[in-house]
Amino acid sequence: MAKVYFHIDLNAFFANAEILLDPSLKGKPVAVCGNTRRSVVSTASYEARAFGVHSAMPLSEAKMLCRDLIVVEGHYHFYRELSRDFTAIVAEYADELEQASIDECYADMTESIKRFDKPLDLAWTIQKRILNELGIPCSIGIAPNMFLAKTASDMKKPMGITVLRLREVPDKLWPLPIAEMRGVGKKTAPYLEELGIHTIGDLARCKDTAALSDIFGKNTDFMIRRANGYDDRTIIKEWDARSMGVSETFLDDITDYDELRGILRALCRKLSERMRRERKAGRLITVRIKYYDFTTNDRASHGIVPVYSADDLFVGAIAVFDEHWTGEPVRLLGVSCSDFADESVRQMDLFDEELNKQMETDRLFRELNKEFSEPQFFRASDLLAKEEE
Repeated sequence: MAKVYFHIDLNAFFANAEILLDPSLKGKPVAVCGNTRRSVVSTASYEARAFGVHSAMPLSEAKMLCRDLIVVEGHYHFYRELSRDFTAIVAEYADELEQASIDECYADMTESIKRFDKPLDLAWTIQKRILNELGIPCSIGIAPNMFLAKTASDMKKPMGITVLRLREVPDKLWPLPIAEMRGVGKKTAPYLEELGIHTIGDLARCKDTAALSDIFGKNTDFMIRRANGYDDRTIIKEWDARSMGVSETFLDDITDYDELRGILRALCRKLSERMRRERKAGRLITVRIKYYDFTTNDRASHGIVPVYSADDLFVGAIAVFDEHWTGEPVRLLGVSCSDFADESVRQMDLFDEELNKQMETDRLFRELNKEFSEPQFFRASDLLAKEEE
């Protein structure tokens, strides 16, 4: 039976969220980012995009393109709240749901769509609810697989609903520039163009797979299948995931060690809460460091005993961070845990005493927050010393 996938993308999410907080920004060129010389645009309103401003662009360049650009520092807690509400709305309709990022998700609607008289009524209902209840416009792509659904959602923005069927691939997908294909991007596109591959259709019909292997490596066949409109992926639900992780992207690069250490501690506490909710314990702790120039460094530490408490996660994560941080400015910091124990649930039942101790530690941490002006920058040793007292 053919599948029906939706890809739902919140349009200019950060910028539109800021307009909700300050309606006077509506209709004006807005960029969300820090307002320093080295800041990079997180997102831009469509009015700013008309001047050529786009995400990942240095703010200095954006201001040259748009003299009247309004720079707004992000309210990321508000974005996360909107994101949770967004996925909650979609989850009411989806057979299965996968959140791809803070502002987009995939949904298997194969069964849900049958409850509507007209197929597009479901997409229209979701789009209208998100706009009316959250105040955020969205675009929806509908297709028989996840790749085509994502491609379709990009075809009409804002507030578009686009259907892309397999039989329409030669007419709708193949004429698109190769740089617009998901998985290619601006860095890879020039190498493909040197081979005479300028459109997605050129890649789909390419017979020189040896030359493509120099660019895509083991993913060559996978990329050719995508260019032909095929994608075998299915929805990945969080509880089926092989790892759990959290991360934070900063508006401005951070070089202060104590600040980075404090952020890592906070991330470990957040990750621990998620793992306890899902009753998971893992042996492999991975730290992701993305630097100011967008280079990414992933390093891991493998333990013998599965862990899930915030303290244990932090001990492993800070050891990895201390060993591998180069001292350069950091743009993003993340921590994840994987290699879950086969009997995580039973083990955590056995560790009720440890769980209670962790809850008491959390309570103590909240008490300590009242005594310090910047509690997020605690050192682990400070907390443990306080517990011993």
